[in-house]
Amino acid sequence: MFRTAELNHTLSKEEYAAREQDLRQELLTLQGELREADFPVILVFAGVDGAGKSETVNKLNEWLDTRLLYTRAFDQPSDEEQERPLFWRYWRELPPRGRVGMYLSSWYSPPLLDHVYGKITAEEFDERMSRIRVFEEALAADGALIIKFWMHLSESAQEHRLKKLEKDPLQKWRVTARDWEHWRMYDRFVAAAERTLMHTGTGTAPWKIIEGSDPRYRSIAVATILRDGIRRRLAERRLLHSAVDQADSDTLQAMVESSALPGQPTILSALDLGKALPKKDYAERLLTLQGRLNKLQRKAREKGVSSILVFEGWDAAGKGGAIRRITSAMDARNYQVVQIAKPTDEEAARHYLWRFWRHMSRAGRMTIFDRSWYGRVLVERVEGFARPQEWRRAYGEINDFEEHLAEHGIVLLKFWLHISRDEQEKRFRNRESTPWKAWKLTDEDWRNRERWGDYELAVNDMVEHTSTRLAPWVLVEAEDKYYARAKVLESVCEHLARALK
Repeated sequence: MFRTAELNHTLSKEEYAAREQDLRQELLTLQGELREADFPVILVFAGVDGAGKSETVNKLNEWLDTRLLYTRAFDQPSDEEQERPLFWRYWRELPPRGRVGMYLSSWYSPPLLDHVYGKITAEEFDERMSRIRVFEEALAADGALIIKFWMHLSESAQEHRLKKLEKDPLQKWRVTARDWEHWRMYDRFVAAAERTLMHTGTGTAPWKIIEGSDPRYRSIAVATILRDGIRRRLAERRLLHSAVDQADSDTLQAMVESSALPGQPTILSALDLGKALPKKDYAERLLTLQGRLNKLQRKAREKGVSSILVFEGWDAAGKGGAIRRITSAMDARNYQVVQIAKPTDEEAARHYLWRFWRHMSRAGRMTIFDRSWYGRVLVERVEGFARPQEWRRAYGEINDFEEHLAEHGIVLLKFWLHISRDEQEKRFRNRESTPWKAWKLTDEDWRNRERWGDYELAVNDMVEHTSTRLAPWVLVEAEDKYYARAKVLESVCEHLARALK
């Protein structure tokens, strides 16, 4: 696999100088065009020690407009990072659309080193490569241009490079005992590298193998690949937008397609909305459940067990009321409530899951989402804010996201609060006539009622595709607020107690 990167490619000073000037200007021009584009560029640099990864990144920082560059290098995870799911630190450092992100010691380094040092089996290594592939496919499907460079040296070339650096008083600091240890494990590194490239080199996130022995050659080679990649993607996006502009406006709507036909029973229509809890019984039940939740949450804080609660449901179904009954039972330092509305400019410039990854709390805390990532397959689907191919693939992306959370030991619970259309109208009218509640009611709330059937079918699909053993949906009959609040509290306590065992 690496034979083509062991041919001693070189570039003379004269040829380098002749190509450098034009290449730098072309890159700067493309960077200006990229600034207005709807996709980011993600460059991953990996390879053998001494092959010029850092030097190449430094060269690109020298050539390009650094105001539009993100350069990140990941070391051993900090305590803050270890308390969150593994990919949290990678998601939060993604560049926005129109920018270039360059990554050293990226998401490939930990599994590669673990495999070389025998800390994980080949099967475990393949599984971690599969998780990386899914991660990159999600970014690529969202439009990201991903180019991965494997900087390579032959075993003899690596030895020569390390010795040369050691002899230079100004450069010897670059060589460490770890570098020589890795050189002695050269064959194992190359074997792991081949396995990495075979598992994760895809059409949407390809690997480019670069011979790293000559700094002039590798700089020009990387810059040329980058130039051609951005130029090609810009042209593709222009064609795509042109095709969309010419399409019938009906095709721009996220069509509601479901296995459930209009008028047929859905998972929501099967719920018994007659379930109720008398006020007197509710008051006693509430105090009992809140007391239990307080003890469980304090124990979770001590053990470092985090929780994520997701609340979805019809407008006026009682999400806020249920959340307040949870938070009033806990120390305010141990939870955060995240209200999800229309994405900000910063959030809209990235993959839709980015804003949810960044809200992951530290160990032992509870994070409560009032609306969530399920907006992708609900409001964005029904209202046409997401194209059909976008919300359809979101089911898989969401399941993968939630699997990351569950594997980290997070207690993940998702609630859908269900009421009838008549009950919703009743609650809307009550809000209209109550001064301190009127702010909750908007024209959009009334408008959404007109598409009740479309939303119900979307919810049916959502539950069908994303209610998993690791991340189940709890469907709450919320016609009676007392019953709904008690059921939510009871579910939280049960799942938290089970996790703490």
